[in-house]
Formats: sequence, structure tokens, C-alpha cells
Amino acid sequence: MEPGGLTGPPAAKPPVTKPPATKFPMTTPPETHRSGWRWLWLPVVCLLAAGAWFYGPKAGALLAPPPAPAKGGKKGGSGIIPVVAAKARRGSIPVYITGLGSVTPIYTDVIKSRVDGQLMNVHYHEGDLVHQAQGQLIRDQATLDNANVDLDRYTKLYAQNAIPEQQLATQKATVKQSEGVVKTDQAQIDNAKLDLVYCHITAPITGRVGLRLVDPGNIVHATDTNGLLVITQVDPISVIFTVAEDDLPVVLRKLAAGQHLVTEAWDRANTQKIGTGTLETVDNQIDPTTGSLRLRANFDNKANQLFPNQFVNVRLLVETKSGVVLVPTAVIQRTTNSTYVYLVQEDHKVTVKQVTLGVTEGDYTEVTSGIEPGDVLVMTGVDKLSEGTPVNVQMVGGTPGSGSGGKTGGKSGGKKK
Repeated sequence: MEPGGLTGPPAAKPPVTKPPATKFPMTTPPETHRSGWRWLWLPVVCLLAAGAWFYGPKAGALLAPPPAPAKGGKKGGSGIIPVVAAKARRGSIPVYITGLGSVTPIYTDVIKSRVDGQLMNVHYHEGDLVHQAQGQLIRDQATLDNANVDLDRYTKLYAQNAIPEQQLATQKATVKQSEGVVKTDQAQIDNAKLDLVYCHITAPITGRVGLRLVDPGNIVHATDTNGLLVITQVDPISVIFTVAEDDLPVVLRKLAAGQHLVTEAWDRANTQKIGTGTLETVDNQIDPTTGSLRLRANFDNKANQLFPNQFVNVRLLVETKSGVVLVPTAVIQRTTNSTYVYLVQEDHKVTVKQVTLGVTEGDYTEVTSGIEPGDVLVMTGVDKLSEGTPVNVQMVGGTPGSGSGGKTGGKSGGKKK
């Protein structure tokens, strides 16, 4: 058609065709799918990194194998435990029976008036030590008797030309001297008897005067119950103590053999010995309620360390074991069913040795089986030891060293039960 002319009808558009319908919707494009997974892994990676930072060193240390024990024996080396040890030795140890006791005067006298009347004067001070004249005579008479016995023996020896004449003459002079002392004592007693009247009261025993019970000016009677004063013998003095009936047989055997058993008195805290005496006698019956028996021991008390009615701990020496194996008590280790020690062997390693114990006294214990004299036993540092642990030994009172410093092991091994 020419320009400017009439136009004809527009041309028809081609039909739009739709894609065929699918059963499932279209999925996310590949780019969007990969971006979503990246965001999902990000927190997981962060958690793994934090766990590796926190647990990594500890886990590495736990997983790492333990270091091998160092060789050579230098103190402080890896795997070598420093310990303090002591040697077992052969020696003697005392065997004691212990008990609780009370200091008891051998004699206690209550002084009473033999007449009724007024107490005019008191010729003593409270706490004074008063003496008995008759006791002096008895002691000097015993000295004279002993001198006469020696004189008879020397006379027979002189007749046999066994001793010189001078020794016999000296003994005769000793007898004469003792006779003079006895006569002097007798004269003092006779003089005291002349002065002795009912208005004077003399001490019947040697002892300490207690607090007076009656003051001057008071009326006293022969029938008074309390008396005028109490005199207590303090030197010598005794201790009455109890022991279990199971310990009685050994005590009776020793007494029957004529042995004088040494008895020690210790203070209430059982830390300080305050007297040493000898066992005097035992009671005549066992207390059925306690199963114990009372014993009396006598003590010299010149220093006045023992006071009447004082509580004491008593130790009665019944035996001294000689030639036994002794170890410091600190080396003994115990469990609920066994007693053992750590023995240092020649290869500087420890082994566990089962032992059987005997008597314990002070810091030492008797071992009846399990070890021998000279064995080196660990005292301190046992909390880090086990069978076969290498050790560096510091001997008690000795020099340091990885070795034992003496006999070690011997028949090494021992069976750990």
C-alpha cells in the first residue's frame, strides 16, 4: 500500500504456546542450593574449632605415652623417687607390762591424844618431816650385825693365812665403832622414854606432818575420831597399780624365781619418768568385775617427786629380748589384712616384703620374720612407691645416694600378698 493511503486490517499475532505442565515443581537453582549448605556448615565448623582449642592440649597430654624411667640414678631424675631409709639392725628391746596406779604411802598414822584435856602447844610446823628415834636404832643395829659377820669371816681367813693381820684389826675396829653408835642410839631412846608422858606425843613413824586438825586451846579427848594430825610416810613410798589377769603368770614366775622386777612411774601425760622402784608384792585375789590384779611397788622418794594419791602410769619390766631384729617403727606399713615394708634392692628399686611384728617400744619395733639385719627399709616417701619403683636413697644420719648405702635386697623379691 502506498503511503498516506488507507490501511488494511492488522496482521494477526502468532499464538503463544505454554510449556507442558510438569508433575513436580521446579527445584531451586544450583547457585541458591550451594549457598544454603555453606550457611549450614558454618556453626558446625565453629564448634569444632572451639573444641579443638579447649580440649586439644589436655587430650594430647592424656593420649601421650608416659615417659620412660630415666637411668643413671641422679637425684630428681625422671621416674626416680627420693626417699629416706634406715637399716634393720640386731639389738635388744625391753618388754613392759603397763598399768594405771596411785601413789600410796606405806604407812599412815593418825595421831590421837591418850588423855582428855586442853591442847596447850603444838611443837611442829605443818608440812614438817618428823623422825622416829627407834628407827635409827634399828638401822644402826643392822650395821653392827653385818660388821660382826664380816669379823667372823676375816678371823677364819686370818687363821688360814689368807688375809693380812691389818685387815682383821681394821674389821675389829669397825665392829667397836658400830657398837658405840648403837649404844648412843639406845641412850637417846632411854632419854626419850624418860620424857615420854601422856602430855607429850611423839611421832610413831618417820613421815610428813599434814595440816593440823586441832588448834591450840581446844579441848581434846582420847575418844575423838579425827585425832590431832596425820603423819604420812613419804620416803620410801609405794605405788599400787593394776595389771590384767592375762599378764599375771609371767609376773608370778619372775617373783618365784627371786627376781626384783624394775618398775617405772610416769606422769599423767606419760611423757616424763618421775621414779624408778621395784615390785614388792601382788594382791591375793583378782577383781572379778575388771579381771585385773593389784600390785605394789616401792620407790625411793628422796626428791619428793611422788606425792600421796598422785595418779601415775606404771611400766613393769618383765623381760629384755636380746639379739632380735629391730627396725624404726616408721618403716612399718599396714593395710587391713597385712603388715609390710618397702625393701630397697641392689638395683635401687623397692620391693614389698611382708613382715611379722613382735614387741614395740618407743621408736623401735621387733620384726620376727620377713627381713634380716642390714636390710635397707624406706621410712618416708612411701606414698609414691609401688612394686619395682626406682628410688634415690637418703640414709638416716648418713649420706645421700641412689644405692642402699649398705646391704640391700639380699634374697630380693618377696611375695606381695
